[in-house]
Amino acid sequence: METGFKIYMAGWGLALVAGVVVFVLKRKTILPTCPGYFKFLTTPWKVITFVIAATGMTVIAPYTGDPTWDTVDALFMSVLTYLTAPWAVGILYRALRRQAGWGEAYIAACLWLFSASWSYDLYLVWRDGIYPPTWQANLYLSSILYLLAGMFWNLDWTAGRGLHFAFMQDGWPAPNPNPVFTKLLWLGLPIMLFVAILILAFVEF
Repeated sequence: METGFKIYMAGWGLALVAGVVVFVLKRKTILPTCPGYFKFLTTPWKVITFVIAATGMTVIAPYTGDPTWDTVDALFMSVLTYLTAPWAVGILYRALRRQAGWGEAYIAACLWLFSASWSYDLYLVWRDGIYPPTWQANLYLSSILYLLAGMFWNLDWTAGRGLHFAFMQDGWPAPNPNPVFTKLLWLGLPIMLFVAILILAFVEF
């Protein structure tokens, strides 16, 4: 592996270590929100759409013509995205609004980059023994998908506010006690269709 890639790996490895340190320092702020976030993630419509998306990504991986995209990285990147994207996207938005601190924003950025890029790179280095030449293209494409996933699984509807992103309201990431999936479709469906078209564009028929 080239020296430049070794330096790059060392750099993001240190960034992840720093993220763990920040998490430990901020644990009293973050850990109390975890039970609410778990309930937020396990809302039935989110679980169902995740299973559909992860299955689709994993099944079509061998047919894309991309040797770096196999069933293993398709599956674990789908899982990482589902587990982290709603929180990471929400935290970064709230940090821009000064509703979350720099520590949480740094952790969110690390989760984003690890889920969308660094885990992919690390797996392929282990599998192939070289740094993937597609790392930069994957970073861009997977980041788009990660952002869309974070937005999609934050869709919410309430009688008083209508359709909105859950991270915009107080109490997030506590789940909506009365979710209405059909109310989310006019924005959720275009996101799902866009992602499907983007992925299917890589399939070799």
